Amino acid sequence: MSADIWAELAGDAETLARLHDRELDAATLAALREVDFPANLALLPPTPEDQRAWQSMAAALNHYVPNPPAAADIDALAVEYAAVYLTGAYNVSPCESFWLDEDHLHCQEPMFALREVYAAAGLAAPDWRKRPDDHLVLQLQYIAHALRRPKPAAANLVRMMDEHLLRWLPDFAARLGQRAELPFYAALAHLTLAWCNALHRLLKQQRP
Repeated sequence: MSADIWAELAGDAETLARLHDRELDAATLAALREVDFPANLALLPPTPEDQRAWQSMAAALNHYVPNPPAAADIDALAVEYAAVYLTGAYNVSPCESFWLDEDHLHCQEPMFALREVYAAAGLAAPDWRKRPDDHLVLQLQYIAHALRRPKPAAANLVRMMDEHLLRWLPDFAARLGQRAELPFYAALAHLTLAWCNALHRLLKQQRP
């Protein structure tokens, strides 16, 4: 595969990371509609299950067709974002430790293991107290960084996804699908899982 294709896949990972990273605003929603997200992603859905995730995301986005969206819609999305990513109101955490630790504690062994993975790539979390190393956003950003290398080390990325991201992301997406009050972030979680699974399959095909 060419460097251009890897770069496009890195762009996918960065887009997904951005949507998990901070609250949506009217400009971001407009930009997503303009590029026909998620149909614009370089990694298209290869399986029927993946296709359903893409379709659910498109449907969730189409809910905000008015341009610009109503202020009440933006406010409701902000409340939902906080419940998922900030306050723990849904008991759904974007951090790996929560899902893998028996007591659902944060900042446990997975955080330190990922810190070593990042360090080997010359990376570090900006402030682990605000966003631990095992946060979903940082894991997606690491994948983007690895894909932008001249020759992505497919085996290393597969190992990272096997040992970390794909061990807990299915549970995150499933619980959020059950508890979210709005469709956007539940659909985003399922889309992220489907995209990561598709990337994982692709990477495994690239290994020598």
